[in-house]
Amino acid sequence: MRVLFAVLFMLVPMMAFAQVKRTNPPALSAPTGYTHIVEVTGPNRTIYISGQIAYDKDGKIVGAGDMKAQAEQVFKNLEAALAAAGAEFSDVVKMNSYITDMSKVQAVRDVRTRYFKDATPASTFVEVKGLVRPELLLEIEVVAVVPAR
Repeated sequence: MRVLFAVLFMLVPMMAFAQVKRTNPPALSAPTGYTHIVEVTGPNRTIYISGQIAYDKDGKIVGAGDMKAQAEQVFKNLEAALAAAGAEFSDVVKMNSYITDMSKVQAVRDVRTRYFKDATPASTFVEVKGLVRPELLLEIEVVAVVPAR
């Protein structure tokens, strides 16, 4: 009986964490800055971050007409939102990006790479006609998974 309790005592903490598995199957093209499949198992807490735009904390636009400057602000906002929920970019499992001019996507990718490093999420990038305000060029929403509290 003591052995059973000892084994359970050691295993329970290991089972209490969310496990994230990122896979890029060889049957799919090699991704650039994202992961094809992200699986989450175990007890966890899912965090949904609304689409972030290039507004500073005072609600003023940052980088009007400048995709790189807007991307920088969007990722700063995402970082702040994730931190407020107890998460970080390595916890992000899904990212949806909306851009008004796909010819400027590389500016966003360059910024994204600095924040995500090797833990890239499943990702979708869509060109849209416009966002909530005409001066906005980019909006990004994410889903993150962390161990349950």
